[in-house]
Amino acid sequence: MHIKISISKQQLLLFDGENIVRKYSVSTAKNGTGERKNSECTPLGEHIIAEKIGHDAKQNSVFVGRVETNELYDLKMRDLYPDRDWILTRILWLSGTEEGKNKGDDVDSYNRYIYIHGSPEDTKMGKPGSRGCIRMCNSDVIELFKLVSVGTIVTITKK
Repeated sequence: MHIKISISKQQLLLFDGENIVRKYSVSTAKNGTGERKNSECTPLGEHIIAEKIGHDAKQNSVFVGRVETNELYDLKMRDLYPDRDWILTRILWLSGTEEGKNKGDDVDSYNRYIYIHGSPEDTKMGKPGSRGCIRMCNSDVIELFKLVSVGTIVTITKK
């Protein structure tokens, strides 16, 4: 299995060899692409899934600092914390594999906490809006989480 994420199409494809197994609509960074720390951009290039977090979490479980808070997201929470970047349900933590591009120094995707993660159901997919991560619908990230493993290759491209 391997994953290809298209920034221009706002799409994540899961491949088994050359065959597309699943296709998901996603939301990448509102600020576009880039690898620099604090840019809030989605990094390009080849990555791997370094960690899978939230194996048994309920759908809409809230994560802060990769730790489940035992809260379930709802619209009241959104109103209470309007500026919060909601990370829900599952986390696939990415690590860049290209030294100097998305690995090391101030371009390190892992140290930038770049994830594929769930998001509130009212978050629009198919258009940029995140702070660097790849957002997915909760049901989609649950499905993807079951299909991939640590070490799965993730390639992020502009096309």
